[in-house]
Amino acid sequence: MRALLVVNPRATTTTERSRDVLVRALESAVDLTVRYTERRGHATTLARDAAESGIDVVVTLGGDGTVNEAVNGLMSAPGTLTGLTGPSAYRLPALAVVPGGSTNVFARALGLPENWVYGTSVILDGLRDGRHRVIGLGRADDRYFTFTAGLGLDAAVIRRVEQARLRGRTSTPGLYMRSIVGQFFTGIERSDPPMTLERPGEPPQTGLGTVIIQNTAPWTYAGDRPVDPNPDASFDLGLDVLALRKLKVYATAKTVTQLAWRSGDPHGKQVVRLHDLAEFTVIASRPQAFQLDGDYLGERQKVHFVSVPSALRVIC
Repeated sequence: MRALLVVNPRATTTTERSRDVLVRALESAVDLTVRYTERRGHATTLARDAAESGIDVVVTLGGDGTVNEAVNGLMSAPGTLTGLTGPSAYRLPALAVVPGGSTNVFARALGLPENWVYGTSVILDGLRDGRHRVIGLGRADDRYFTFTAGLGLDAAVIRRVEQARLRGRTSTPGLYMRSIVGQFFTGIERSDPPMTLERPGEPPQTGLGTVIIQNTAPWTYAGDRPVDPNPDASFDLGLDVLALRKLKVYATAKTVTQLAWRSGDPHGKQVVRLHDLAEFTVIASRPQAFQLDGDYLGERQKVHFVSVPSALRVIC
């Protein structure tokens, strides 16, 4: 079995020594090639080239951003592994994820241990036993995501966090909370929600101030605690949505409290929750911050979302 290990050398929870240990462990199970990412988007190129060359498994060591890039590389490659038709999960290399970032939502949603050592052990067992899981993905226009997407407030918060990290700040729950408060009170127009969600054959949901999309549960983690506005979201179903209407202080604080203390049960007049959607479009009257899998991707005024079933095989 041939495998490519894609390493993000800036992964926050690993060291050069630990990466060497991982390489030796994987070499005991597969014919391994190791490549290091050099820039944003590089993992996409590496994974696509690996798929086109007939690699059996792509392993990532990094955070959710590295995983997202590798997934997009695999999904943009022609199905060269077996020559079969049908869902891409059976035509493309499998994916294995070694958690190396600060949050690792995707790996944890798959049930993998957060610690990279234990995660590696699970992956090695899966490779040796031929064990995998087939999952669905989300697609936003022409880019895939594994666990979440967002327009509006949550994406703007991620933008703030990324800017703080560029200034040397460490990604912590406290940094996210301060970014939420700062963005909410100074960075958005709360009285004029600009977004509309349109579904085929359904009346539009208008006047939305933020839209969060889930491809699985939980949505994210606050330290060790899952934050789960749509607990029925699943890799095996369509996309789930949590949207908020006018971002008034009291109503938004109430929803945040519900998420913090009654995870999975946000409710109220300002809350829109939709389950197992095959496709929908979000349209905004002015540009909105946009994120996929926790990476800020600029601003958008229109994004078409699609659920892609049986998209990927994952070793877990």
